[in-house]
Amino acid sequence: MDSPSVPLSMNLRTRIPMGLLGAGSFGAGVIAVFVTENGTGAAVLVALGGALLVLALLGSPIESLEFGGAKLRVRAAQKLELADASERRGDIAEAGRLRAEAQALLEAAGPVAAEYRSVRASMPAGPARTQAMERVVADIRRLAAELPVDPVEVLRWLQTGTEEQRITALTIMQARPELRNFDAALEAIEHSHSAFEQYHAMLLTVQMLDDLDEQQRRRLAEVTKVQRELCFRDDEDRLWLSERILSGVDAQSRSL
Repeated sequence: MDSPSVPLSMNLRTRIPMGLLGAGSFGAGVIAVFVTENGTGAAVLVALGGALLVLALLGSPIESLEFGGAKLRVRAAQKLELADASERRGDIAEAGRLRAEAQALLEAAGPVAAEYRSVRASMPAGPARTQAMERVVADIRRLAAELPVDPVEVLRWLQTGTEEQRITALTIMQARPELRNFDAALEAIEHSHSAFEQYHAMLLTVQMLDDLDEQQRRRLAEVTKVQRELCFRDDEDRLWLSERILSGVDAQSRSL
């Protein structure tokens, strides 16, 4: 279901109840996906809730919003172009405001991150939940290619954010090589909040192997070996990734 573009200029009294209604609709829709057979009704709740959440969050005109099931696509290029034009005119304040609005569009990924949280809370651990979380990650990865991203904010999410913010940051870094940070990724492997998070932190470092220096590769190998003994000796997916990391480190070292 697609939502049409909506002109918007709301004050706080309007945005707060809209946000509460959106959160309720979105949460009910996500839960309904797993506990009812009414897929159409669940999709409507997710789409409506996501739309209301984003509108309440931004409180300013959005060029294009499109909701399809739990998928959210936001285009912020026009705001960035206007910001560049304002800067060329010397209007630094206006350029800053427009860039802030463009960055706020990144927060439109919030409903997707909320879906990740709901999946973890509403489904028992196991392959079905992992597959559902991977579908959310795939949505975040698609969003990351479209949205303007503040590298400082993404790094902050990974270092000090909530569980859903951390997985969002890891996924964005996977999709956007220019945003990757080795030290933060290594920290996420060593002090992950969940097996799923550790898997995606390891996957990120696999993608970074070609760009690491010798000291970084050595640190990565050491942490991987320790974590394999402590955390995932019986987890086939993480064992497979650890072998990719260690064999990649070894191959890079031999090529020097």
